[in-house]
Amino acid sequence: MKIVVIGGSGLIGKKLVNNLRQLGHEVVAASPSSGVNTITGEGLAEALAGAQVVVDVANSPSFEDKAALEFFETSGRNLLAAEAAAGVGHHIALSVVGTDRLLEGGYFRAKMAQENLIKSSKIPYTILRATQFFEFLSGIAKLSTDGQTVCLSPALVQPVAADDVAAALTDITVGAPVNGTVEVAGPEKFRLDELIRRFLSANQDARKVITDIHARYSGVELNDRSLTPGDKPRIGSTNFDLWLAPT
Repeated sequence: MKIVVIGGSGLIGKKLVNNLRQLGHEVVAASPSSGVNTITGEGLAEALAGAQVVVDVANSPSFEDKAALEFFETSGRNLLAAEAAAGVGHHIALSVVGTDRLLEGGYFRAKMAQENLIKSSKIPYTILRATQFFEFLSGIAKLSTDGQTVCLSPALVQPVAADDVAAALTDITVGAPVNGTVEVAGPEKFRLDELIRRFLSANQDARKVITDIHARYSGVELNDRSLTPGDKPRIGSTNFDLWLAPT
């Protein structure tokens, strides 16, 4: 098949492009750096010509509420319109587990707007919601740092390795649309504060984690359901210690 990966130069995009090429598919790794811009529409029609499947793993360059909403709405509308014109048969998007429970946060409202655009289009689709990536733990710690302390909620999380997200996307891409949402998570649950404490310790980082049940995550106060998947997620094979281990 010809498959277009929007955001093909990012963390997940690169892995997905490589997986699909190894399976023998013709893959276009589309991003502004390759001349494909979903905000301006530049290069979209050319990239999508003859494509059977489009996978959107692009993320907003800004997490500010208004900017994120404008990105996902504009990009989503332009991409879905171009797909309809090109006759694309399967639209796949990467989203976040718990998005519908986190709407107090502007970024999650933007992701929900993206999901709603997909659901209201006539293109068969699959949405993959993933839990937090191990690769983003450093960023989570940074956003919660004040001086030498990191203030975090003790809410449950079930983080996943980027490789496992890319593997799930690969299977979805070569499969039939489900016209619904599926979830992927890691094999272990942690308290968020304890997970970051372990992560910092493993990296000889002297910052101290402070537990606060009211600490906000992307603008949202968390509970144990906020960031954890439903009953039947796909479970990745990479646990925390394996991900931490030097390769």
